[in-house]
Amino acid sequence: MAVAATGTLLKIGDGGGTEVFTTIAEVKDISGPGLTVSTEDTTSHDANGYRTFIPTLKEVGEVTFDINFDNGATQGFASGLYLDAVNRTLRHFQIVIPTTASKTGSFSAYVTGWDMSFPVEGVLTASVTLTVSGSVTWA
Repeated sequence: MAVAATGTLLKIGDGGGTEVFTTIAEVKDISGPGLTVSTEDTTSHDANGYRTFIPTLKEVGEVTFDINFDNGATQGFASGLYLDAVNRTLRHFQIVIPTTASKTGSFSAYVTGWDMSFPVEGVLTASVTLTVSGSVTWA
């Protein structure tokens, strides 16, 4: 049965000992995280003419999203996502999926992309890219 994505939350950790997560303000569409498994070719002469492979490293990749920019604590130039990009800070994040059996994906990532948009007629926005370092844990 399909589940509406409306209400999904993207949260950022404060880096404290008992970490507190704050919802990133005004997040729009979220893409990712995903999972890619690299392979190594192991084909040999006795493989009956077929290539053979083994899986090697796994990669979660990127989480991308747009925000209505508000220069607040979770987004702004003095704190939040923009400053994390400037400082190359590894931060903990959570994606909270709003289902009847709510799931939370926890991961660490760097802010590796920040692209602002200033339309003549429209809303000030930013497109943000997080590059995940390690795995995503779903609970």
